[in-house]
Amino acid sequence: MATIAFYTHPTRPEAAALAERASAWLSERGHRTINALQADGSVVIDGADLLVSLGGDGTLLRAVDSAQAGAVPVLGVNIGRLGYLTQAEPSGLEDALSRFLSGSYQVEERMTLSVTVHGPDGLLLAERMALNEATVEKTVPGHTVRIATSIDERPFVTYAADGLLVATPTGSTAYNLSARGPVLSPRLRAIVMTPVSPHMLFDRPLVLDPAERLRLEVLGPRPAVLVVDGISVSILDPGARVDCCEGGQPARLVTFGSRDFHAILRAKFHLADR
Repeated sequence: MATIAFYTHPTRPEAAALAERASAWLSERGHRTINALQADGSVVIDGADLLVSLGGDGTLLRAVDSAQAGAVPVLGVNIGRLGYLTQAEPSGLEDALSRFLSGSYQVEERMTLSVTVHGPDGLLLAERMALNEATVEKTVPGHTVRIATSIDERPFVTYAADGLLVATPTGSTAYNLSARGPVLSPRLRAIVMTPVSPHMLFDRPLVLDPAERLRLEVLGPRPAVLVVDGISVSILDPGARVDCCEGGQPARLVTFGSRDFHAILRAKFHLADR
């Protein structure tokens, strides 16, 4: 008997209906199911063999974050618009579950980011894991934020920009792509630093080795905000710093057969031959 947990998008009735349908299908075959996302916002997946994300890419990011501690693999089912990270469509959920239960699947490991935040006084404010990116952004419309960067404790560049994002290869096709950063194969282990609307001559993204440690320090006179995988984490007063490095544990995504990254890129972004 397997235990399957479902992480459903909280405001999409079709996600809840799909979870109910799949739970009935699994129960008929003697398996146990869990509703992972509780009414109070907490997540329960204790003892789960698989966490099924029912929503779009944002829902999958939340599911992956919840699954990290127990190294539970995540299966993404697309009920969103883009579904770049998801593996199955709603009509194929039972088939995907059947293949998982029979062992006919692979687990693709994706690099993550460890994100640590300290306030101006040096006190720890937050620790997060990111599958896509961590972004330090401006809080005042019409003004830039100033961010001093260092790599392995050596000063690099002070940016004046709308923001500065640090992305994984998985996240290179998310916000990083919108900011005109490079697209990286998810098989790579690398860190991408991309300025958002920089007000300076040096406006190029930078690709770093995953072993390099990156620090972003907010300079005055204005504060910034840290956003990790689309969730606001902390207001950063001048003097606060964000440290980013490769995460200690990769995200584990369930796949069926080999994923052709370039074919997915072509399909999802409607790339056509001339």
